[in-house]
Amino acid sequence: MTLVIPDVLMESCTTRQALERLGAKWRVLVIYGLLAGPQRHAELRRRLPGITQKMLTETLRGMEADGLVRRRVLKDTAPQHVEYALTDLGQTLREPLAAICAWATEHSGDPAPRTPDGVGP
Repeated sequence: MTLVIPDVLMESCTTRQALERLGAKWRVLVIYGLLAGPQRHAELRRRLPGITQKMLTETLRGMEADGLVRRRVLKDTAPQHVEYALTDLGQTLREPLAAICAWATEHSGDPAPRTPDGVGP
């Protein structure tokens, strides 16, 4: 089977669109956080040091709109309790992200990249 490389430089390329969505600063980390199973907002925020409440909310809303995350209301009355979980579509990212982790681990000790003339970046 021949590997087909899409033209990700074209705006209409679905691969480019997926990379732009997943490339948003916190999305991949939220996916990693939710791979452990459904979690409430506060629990997820504790697991993601540096993310603000506002950014986590915006990220989760965007991921819900993209079909990667589902939001489930646990308690309707104030204060409302909700939990977030990956959808089946979100779960399909487990293997590609595991491959990226394996690549990063394998190459963590590699020297800094060099330009063709042998000088550092």
